[in-house]
Amino acid sequence: MIVFPGFQALDVFGPLDALNVLAFTTKINLTVIADTLDPVSTNKVSWTNSSVGATFGETILPSHTFANAPPLDVLMIPGGLGTRAPGTGLDNTIAFIKERYPTVKYLISVCTGAGVVARAGVLDGKCATTNKLAWATTTPWGPKVKWVAEARWVQDGNIWTSSGVSAGIDVTIAWIASVFGEAKAVSVANGMEYHRQTNSTDDPFSALYGLTNEKNSTNQAVDKC
Repeated sequence: MIVFPGFQALDVFGPLDALNVLAFTTKINLTVIADTLDPVSTNKVSWTNSSVGATFGETILPSHTFANAPPLDVLMIPGGLGTRAPGTGLDNTIAFIKERYPTVKYLISVCTGAGVVARAGVLDGKCATTNKLAWATTTPWGPKVKWVAEARWVQDGNIWTSSGVSAGIDVTIAWIASVFGEAKAVSVANGMEYHRQTNSTDDPFSALYGLTNEKNSTNQAVDKC
């Protein structure tokens, strides 16, 4: 799991909790990767120009840096306001994704994390989705991507991309079903007491924000991916 300042909490901890439950019965290991080993915070109030004055946020402690990360089977990239910060400061993140993608078995992005992956060129020619509220600011990062608006998540080969925030849980459980079997996925969802979405095309938020596959000329229907 890659983290950066301003990551969205549920983008990270939702998928990780599904994997926590999976780890009760399946041997998997977690690597948390960032620029440095310093704690990484969700809080980016310094550049949001918020008049509220809240300093609410959480931190996570990386286990590795981009320089010493071990070989990975799965590379996960969250979204969050940090993907849209002035200057973003994500050059090392983008370079790491571009470098490691050819050697991983799977890549999973959550929310606006798809925009970061797109900037690495990994999604060129691929079908993908992202956060619907941030659609207009995220999809331009991938002009060669086949963006799918009406999707909770999209799988294209070994790349899985999800819609916004909570959709990261659904895409992770869907990935678990694909890799470890439906019984494992059901067990994980039940263990979390989570009502999972099993239909990847059922996304009420695309309609909420006026996005349809027909209306957006750059989009491709999921069944064409």
